[in-house]
Amino acid sequence: MSATHKTTLEPRIRSGQIPDTKVHDDTIDLSVVIVIWNSREYIEECLDGVYAAAGNRDIEVLVIDNASTDGGADLILRCYPDVRLAVNDRNRGCSAAFNQGLQTSKGRYIQILCPDTIAQPAAFDAMIAFLDAHPGSGAVGPRLTYPDGCPQPSCRTFPTITTLIWEFLGLSRLFPRHPVFGRWRMGDFDHRSMREVDQPRGSSLMVRREMLTDVGLWDENLEMFFNDVDWCLRMKQHGWKINFLPDALMVHYGGSSVKKVRPRMILLSHQCCYRFFRKHQKGIGNRIAIKALGLALMGSACIRYVLARVTTPHIR
Repeated sequence: MSATHKTTLEPRIRSGQIPDTKVHDDTIDLSVVIVIWNSREYIEECLDGVYAAAGNRDIEVLVIDNASTDGGADLILRCYPDVRLAVNDRNRGCSAAFNQGLQTSKGRYIQILCPDTIAQPAAFDAMIAFLDAHPGSGAVGPRLTYPDGCPQPSCRTFPTITTLIWEFLGLSRLFPRHPVFGRWRMGDFDHRSMREVDQPRGSSLMVRREMLTDVGLWDENLEMFFNDVDWCLRMKQHGWKINFLPDALMVHYGGSSVKKVRPRMILLSHQCCYRFFRKHQKGIGNRIAIKALGLALMGSACIRYVLARVTTPHIR
C-alpha cells in the first residue's frame, strides 16, 4: 500500500483530457477512488468494506476530501494509514474530485466508489474476473441493495427528452414496469442476470485503464449530476461495452451528500440535466426541444426548491 499523504490538488481539468498513463503500475490490481464531502458517518464502513473485499489483492485506495468540515479526513489520517488522502481547500465538485483520483491512480482497473456504498466480500474479485475475461467491456457495475437487503435499481438506460417527459408527468413512477414509461429506470429488469447495459449507477463502477485512456475523464461542467451518465455515453460512443454483474454485490445507502443540502442540489441537478442534453443532442429540432426542456427544468427546479425550503427550512 502507498503511504498516506495530504495535499492540495491539481487545477481543474477540461472534459476529455487524457490522463498521464505513465503512472500505470501492472503490479496493482485495483485503484479504489472515493470522493467524500462530510461523509464521516459512512467512510469507516466504506473503507472497511473495501479492504475486506480486496482480500489478498494488491490495491491502492485514494480518498479525495472536498473540503469537509466533519473531521472525516482526520479520521482517515488517524485510522487508515494506507489510504492515499488528498484534501481540497474548497469543494471543487464531484467530477473534479474524481478526476483528481483518476489522474493519480495506478492500478490495472479503477473502482469509482461513493462513500455510502459498501463493497461486500468477493465483489471486487467478481468484477475483476469479468473484465479479465471480457476485454471489450470498458466498465462493469454491481448489483446494489439497500441496507435492509431489499434490491435497489442498479442501472438505467440513457435518458432521452421523451423519457424526461414521462418523469415530469409521473408516468414512470405510476407504471414502473411499462416498456415505454418505465424504460429509463428499467423497471422491468429483475437484476438477476448479467447483461449489457447503458449505465450502471455511478455510486459504484469499475473501469479498465485502457478505456480511461481512450475516453478520458469526467466532464467537470457536470459537477454533481449526469456526470456518470455522460461518461458511460462516451464509452459507448468509443465502442466499449458496459455490463451489469449480479454476482458482485454492494450495499448502497443512497444520497448521502445530496440530502445534506437538498434545496441547492435540486437546482444543481436540473442545471446538469440541461447541460447534458445540450451537449449530446444535436440538430435544429433537438435544439428547439432542448430550449423547451430548459424552460421546463427551470420551472420544475423553482417549484421543488421552494417546496424543499418550506419542508426543510434548516437545510440550505
